[in-house]
Amino acid sequence: MQSEPRVGCGAAILRDGKLLLVQRRREPEAGHWGLPGGKVDLFETMAAAAEREIFEELGLTIVARDLLCLTDQIDTARGTHWVAPVYLVEDAQGDAVVKEPQALAACGWFALDDLPAPLTASTNAALTALNAR
Repeated sequence: MQSEPRVGCGAAILRDGKLLLVQRRREPEAGHWGLPGGKVDLFETMAAAAEREIFEELGLTIVARDLLCLTDQIDTARGTHWVAPVYLVEDAQGDAVVKEPQALAACGWFALDDLPAPLTASTNAALTALNAR
């Protein structure tokens, strides 16, 4: 059980009208589809963490500059709480491939009206923010 919230980061990466999602192998929300991202390391900016995590996980180069929303992933049953900024990225460079198979089962580009299920809570929050734009 965590004693305080932890800080994560993620990105809603769009290309040709499709959203990049990854399928998680690990908790929280193992088996769910969600936005790529990860944890922020000590003394690392949230934007730098998003850029690093997405490159490490998928081999994509991004610039995290446009904040889409801030998400809370609270799971009282498991005793976890993550807070994460989600950046909107529309100019990612490279081809997405799973580079961390121990963490991710798959990745893919999905039309916004044809997303896989189940989605992570933070992905649903980001989609709400994206649709409000």
